[in-house]
Amino acid sequence: MPAPLPALTTQADRLAALGLLPDDGPLDAAALRSAAAHLATHAPDGSLLVVHPRHLRPSTLAPHLTRSVRTRSGTVDREGFVVVDMADADEFAPTGLEEPLADVYAVVGPDRGDDLANWSPAEAAPELERRGRSPLTLAEGLHWVLQAPDALERNRCFMTIGSRLRKADGTFDTRTPAVWISNGTGRDGSQRRGAAKVGWCWWGNRHTWLGFASAVSRVA
Repeated sequence: MPAPLPALTTQADRLAALGLLPDDGPLDAAALRSAAAHLATHAPDGSLLVVHPRHLRPSTLAPHLTRSVRTRSGTVDREGFVVVDMADADEFAPTGLEEPLADVYAVVGPDRGDDLANWSPAEAAPELERRGRSPLTLAEGLHWVLQAPDALERNRCFMTIGSRLRKADGTFDTRTPAVWISNGTGRDGSQRRGAAKVGWCWWGNRHTWLGFASAVSRVA
C-alpha cells in the first residue's frame, strides 16, 4: 500500500516547487500555502491536498509524475504522459460526486481500491457508493501520485471513475480515466517504459491490475 501522505503544508511546498502556479494568477504559491495551512486545522492527518483543475489541469500535472526507471544504461527519470487517444483528458468532469468549489481542498482517506481489481467501472461505482466512499476524479488521482509516487505499483494501479465525459447527445463517453505504469509497448514507445501513464479503459471492462481509487470525503 502507498506510504502515508505528508502534512498538507508539506504537500503545498511540493506543488509550489514545481512552479506551475503563476505569480500573477488568481492562485499563487503564497495563496496555496495559506490554504493548506487553513485546511490543516480541520482536515484529518493523511489527507490529500488538491488544487482545483481550473488552476491545474490533468494534462498539466501528468508530466510531473516522474518515476525512476532502471534501464540497461542505468537509472533514468521518466516523465508521466497522457496517451495520444485521450487528448481530451481535461474535459472529463466530476460526475456523481460533489467537488468543492474552493481553489484548494483536501481529499480525506484516499484509497487505491486494490480489492476491487478485476471489477468493471460499471460494477465498482455502485459498490463504492454502498461503502459510503466517493470515487476520485482524474485530477485528484494525479495529485495523489504526485505526492506519493508509490501510489502506482506494477500491477497495482487505479482507475478514477469520478471523472467522466458527457457527449453532446447527453450520454457518457464509455472511456474511463485510469493511471498506471506504461510497459513501453505500442504507441507509448520504449522510451516511456516504466513511466506513469494517464490512459483509459472501457466502462464495462475489467482489468486485473486496476483498482478503483476513492475517498471518504472532501473538505474545504
